[in-house]
Amino acid sequence: MASNQEQASYRVGEAKGHTQEKTGQVMGAAKDKAYEAKDRAADLTGNASGQGQGATDAAKQKAGEAKDKTSDTAQAAKDKAAGTTQAARDKTAESAQAAKDKTVESKDQTGSFLGEKAELAKQKAAEATEAAKQKASETAQYTQESAVAGKDKTGSVLQQATETVKGAVVGAKDAVVNTLGMGGGDNAATKDTATEKTTGDH
Repeated sequence: MASNQEQASYRVGEAKGHTQEKTGQVMGAAKDKAYEAKDRAADLTGNASGQGQGATDAAKQKAGEAKDKTSDTAQAAKDKAAGTTQAARDKTAESAQAAKDKTVESKDQTGSFLGEKAELAKQKAAEATEAAKQKASETAQYTQESAVAGKDKTGSVLQQATETVKGAVVGAKDAVVNTLGMGGGDNAATKDTATEKTTGDH
């Protein structure tokens, strides 16, 4: 009986030992598994952290590049605007200068045109004055010639009238002398006296 108990105790102890050993093995394996899982988790965390840091660095780099690009674009836009403004100023200055030059040229042309017109008017006035002088001279000459011709004509008429009167006087005298019977030598002397008297009156 004691022998069975001992065997039973032995078996119980052996089973307990086996159980403890199994439990130790399981515990060790679980502990190993836990350590292994912990290491893996640490590795994953490290990797994730590294990847996160890498992503942060990449994002920072991208942000820097974008900032530089934006700055470059802004500078280019600023330069272009400055160039456009300067070109507009230059264009305005050129247009103003061209307008000024055109105004001066137009003024010169107007002055030249007016000068030519004034000179032409002056020349026309001189020609008109000269023509008037010529006409007045011709009129005066004609008047003078007409006066001389009239005088000559008047003198001729008077001469003819004088001759006619003389002839009439002589004829009347002769008729009177003949009627009175005073012919002969006295007649000739009386005729000459009458002629001289008539000429002297004239």
